[in-house]
Amino acid sequence: MRATALRSTALALLLVSTALAAKQPAPDLGAKPPSPATVAAQTRVKATLPAEDGRDAEFAQRGFIATRSDPIIRDAKGKLVWNLDAYNWITGPAPATVNPSLWREVGILRHHGLFKVTDGVWQVRGFDASNMTILAGKTGWIIIDPLTTRETAAAALELVNQQLGARPVVAVIYSHSHADHFGGVRGIVSEADVKAGKVQIIAPAKFIEETASENVLAGGAMGRRANYQFGVFLQPGPQGQMGSGIGMGVAAGEITLIEPTDTVSKTGEARTVDGVTLEFQIVSGSEAPSELNVYIAAPRVFLSAEMSTCSLHNILTPRGAKVRDSHAWAGFLDEALQLYGSRSDAVISSHCWPRFGNGEVTGMLASQRDNYAFLHDQTVRRMNQGQTPAEIAEGLVQPPELAGQWFNHGYYGTYSHNSKAVYQFYLGWYDGNPANLNPWPPQDRAKRYVGALGGAKKVIALAKKAMAEGDYRWSSELLNHAVFADPANMAARALLADSYEQQGYQAESAIWRNQFLSAARDLRQGYKPGGLNTQNQDMIAAVPTQLLMDSVATRFDPARLAAPVTINLVLSDRTETVGIEAGKAVLIARVGQPLGNPAVTITGPRRLILGLLFLNLPLAQLEAAGLKITGDRAAIAALQGALDPVSTGFTIAEP
Repeated sequence: MRATALRSTALALLLVSTALAAKQPAPDLGAKPPSPATVAAQTRVKATLPAEDGRDAEFAQRGFIATRSDPIIRDAKGKLVWNLDAYNWITGPAPATVNPSLWREVGILRHHGLFKVTDGVWQVRGFDASNMTILAGKTGWIIIDPLTTRETAAAALELVNQQLGARPVVAVIYSHSHADHFGGVRGIVSEADVKAGKVQIIAPAKFIEETASENVLAGGAMGRRANYQFGVFLQPGPQGQMGSGIGMGVAAGEITLIEPTDTVSKTGEARTVDGVTLEFQIVSGSEAPSELNVYIAAPRVFLSAEMSTCSLHNILTPRGAKVRDSHAWAGFLDEALQLYGSRSDAVISSHCWPRFGNGEVTGMLASQRDNYAFLHDQTVRRMNQGQTPAEIAEGLVQPPELAGQWFNHGYYGTYSHNSKAVYQFYLGWYDGNPANLNPWPPQDRAKRYVGALGGAKKVIALAKKAMAEGDYRWSSELLNHAVFADPANMAARALLADSYEQQGYQAESAIWRNQFLSAARDLRQGYKPGGLNTQNQDMIAAVPTQLLMDSVATRFDPARLAAPVTINLVLSDRTETVGIEAGKAVLIARVGQPLGNPAVTITGPRRLILGLLFLNLPLAQLEAAGLKITGDRAAIAALQGALDPVSTGFTIAEP
């Protein structure tokens, strides 16, 4: 079995699913033009936007040196990983299919290449959803955030060496535990050089634990929802994907990982790396559970990782994650302002473009601090007055003082979603109204709703009236019930797709746009298989065995197990043992605690045992690869039969 066979399964990030087949001929379900209501909405938005002073466009292009002559980045097999020119069509005035504020944002973000920030500091931007920051040490390059994939990182470093002179990479800094900030590391350094001490890798404390745990237990659901958030199946275009709000699309290469050799645990810790003095601020619990910012002392540059960017961020990502602490987030921004504001002449981040000048640095940090503080404080104030999440989201309006700064707009996160996240952080999903304590599930509720309104034809007629009036929120609610009541109702599907599409066109948030348009696509075409990035074997190695066993337990269906099963696992390449007891209710797996008299013992390298538990591979195939079985083979078959397959995706816009 190839070493990468389990690459996405253990982390549940490779997304595949069966297509939904329509049972009757469908009408023309292609993308529709903007409705008069959408055209009017875009005109209204344009009138409310801040005055354009050209600063962002100038900052985004300042220091440009060069970009790749070939815009296409491919993997070793020739597969397309990234197209630098995929968004070149974004020029001129916004079409009515794109919110004018988002059009402006993506038009600035689309610039790609190598940029000089100041003496000794550069960034490669636009080669991925994130930025690579390059510092010149005495003997080599110090890289902060080596992008998402091996291929894009290698292409970025190649450009750096071509333009600035070839030097070795002597240190890598991971700003935080999200894959778009470490996944390309093997494209710029080798593990052999790291182990030999030629390359340092610095990360915030608990980086490996958080990297390993983030998407494992809930990875199937998060991965499928990420397709919607990032518009993975949408083509870039005026009626399609418009980036992610803080970057462009998602590179399709290989995500890799090399463990850190040094970790930072406290704000104020400093390191001298290849002659460059770096000071760190720990901001874990803001945008990521393990995260740091970097102050580069000599050139007076503050790298604010993902705590401050060109957009309001997410307190809770639509793909799903643990809710972030907006109060702490605002506090970290205030701390950064106090510690580094007066000492910095530029602020850079792991996404977006820099801001230059001390006034720009302090102004951005203070304004974004206030943006998160306002969200937190006013949500909690309204929450304590008894308002529900929906009421808070509808009534909470960004103050003009904050809305007047482009970087406070919701190109990624939104006030609506974030206020609900703050509520959830404190009180959870329940709004206190008993009517919402035990409602019918979506499909049952939909059937009752449609019946109460007089049937599907009546619901569709009401929805058409709402759409004609430009009330797409109401038409979507009506039609969503019609589709959940009868997924084969092609008229309802087509209209719901149209309703979602117009909302996508109007959205300022790129990821709201992606979600609306992805749902429209699924309703029109059916959900079809697809995938995201692949993970190198070292990504699997980073996941603790206990966490993988806990993930197995979440796939255990006791109803399919005829009798209790006891199994010992011996992971020969890790000198680890696992005792598994699967009974009438739960599966318990204990690393380091083998059972005294198991029905069967399975011995072999961890990747083969994961093939057994995650891929349900035949025993004969695994034994041929080196797995050893001692005892009752029927116990293994019984356990495999009681495990749900790893999630292959699921429908979202319909039952």
